[in-house]
Amino acid sequence: MQFAAVIFLGALALGGVGSLTGCGGRAPVPKRLVVEGDLGSWKFRRFQGPLVDVEVWIEGNRGEAFTASYITGAAEQRGHIEDKDLVNVFVTQYAKPEGVVRATVKFARRLAQEQNYQVEETKIAGERALTINGSSESWVLWPSHQYVVKIGGRGLTKVPDAMVESYAERFPSQLPGGALEGPLPPSPDDTPAKQDAKDPYDPKNPKPDLDRYDPKKVKIPER
Repeated sequence: MQFAAVIFLGALALGGVGSLTGCGGRAPVPKRLVVEGDLGSWKFRRFQGPLVDVEVWIEGNRGEAFTASYITGAAEQRGHIEDKDLVNVFVTQYAKPEGVVRATVKFARRLAQEQNYQVEETKIAGERALTINGSSESWVLWPSHQYVVKIGGRGLTKVPDAMVESYAERFPSQLPGGALEGPLPPSPDDTPAKQDAKDPYDPKNPKPDLDRYDPKKVKIPER
């Protein structure tokens, strides 16, 4: 299985936005979900979206993806780009958050069963994520509320931590510990059965059933 890649077309970069958060909290989610500006030494080059052909599919929960491409400053200076100089970011937004974590974990487990990929759980910049390596590709993947974030590309031996940190500030991970080996996260249909709040019947101490009480059928004994 191969991941989709965004091809650099030499578009003009926008102004740098850095990876710093605003005062007193996390950086906000970008208007078009991906950061359309430079991230440290990585130069923004292209935006695409929305794309409806998403990798993590959730039944009954439509998703659409937005992508951004970044290149190294060194590649920009020499005017030649190799695979290792290019990082792609995919942010998929779903109609609702229900089922996103479960679907992401199932997707990663399916990749782990393929011989071409090595999938591991790790922490980057304090956020839990899944690393996916193989077939000359390297990616980092994690779910965040109603989003799934995937960062990486071909020819990379490791996804830049600074890139992951910048997006994790905007999309904090909700990946549970032991995601690859533990029980699957609950699905939207796994709602607990409603328990009867009534006390069990006690023949020695019966209580009236007020829900079925009919005053016309109750005869009060006369003295």
